[in-house]
Amino acid sequence: MVDKSGDRVRQMFAEIAPRYDLMNHVLSLNVDRHWRSKALRFLKLHPGEPVLDTCTGTGDLALSIAKQLGKETRVIGSDFCPEMLDIARDKRKRKLPSHQQVDFVEADTQKLPFEDDTFQAVTVAFGLRNVAVTEVGLSEMTRVCKPGGQVAVLEFSKPTAFGLRHVYNAYFQHILPRVGQRLAKNDQSAYQYLPESVQAFPSGEALAVLMRQAGLKNIQMVAMTFGVVTLYVGTK
Repeated sequence: MVDKSGDRVRQMFAEIAPRYDLMNHVLSLNVDRHWRSKALRFLKLHPGEPVLDTCTGTGDLALSIAKQLGKETRVIGSDFCPEMLDIARDKRKRKLPSHQQVDFVEADTQKLPFEDDTFQAVTVAFGLRNVAVTEVGLSEMTRVCKPGGQVAVLEFSKPTAFGLRHVYNAYFQHILPRVGQRLAKNDQSAYQYLPESVQAFPSGEALAVLMRQAGLKNIQMVAMTFGVVTLYVGTK
């Protein structure tokens, strides 16, 4: 069983924070930028209505949302790892004009500090699997989303094509942990945790079921890069 206790995961990400972005780009062969961009194009976002990006990490998706929607839209990125948020705030200074409303808030996705029915969309990119209890995270994301708004989950999934499945598993289980651990040394074995957490996380219809149980409907699933990643979008 994968250890997703809050202290363990928080410490793990604190240790790899300085090289987190580099490792994402290297280990995904830079395709992670495409995944976020495609997810953003799929969402129906309106300028002027607030958006929340949970488990925001170093803020890539939150900053992309802000760029798309402009200065009249408030975007919040939340994460429970302050070291990751420090990097996100530095990116905001470098990449966005000062008048854009992007805030980064330290918060656990299992207990979001926002009122019910606040955001037009609530997103999470490659972070829901790190939440200790997936169902609680989805419930909180749904709670703070406005009725008629969207909850979107972008996450690694498991390819089903025979040849690709074996290549994918070999890369995730053997190559990625070694490269990741060498380039971003940490005491919590972050890049061993990554394939373990992906394998343990529900994907496909299993995650869609949890989203429906959280109060979402009309679940859409969009596979990317031959099913290596899937975007799940539900309406509250």
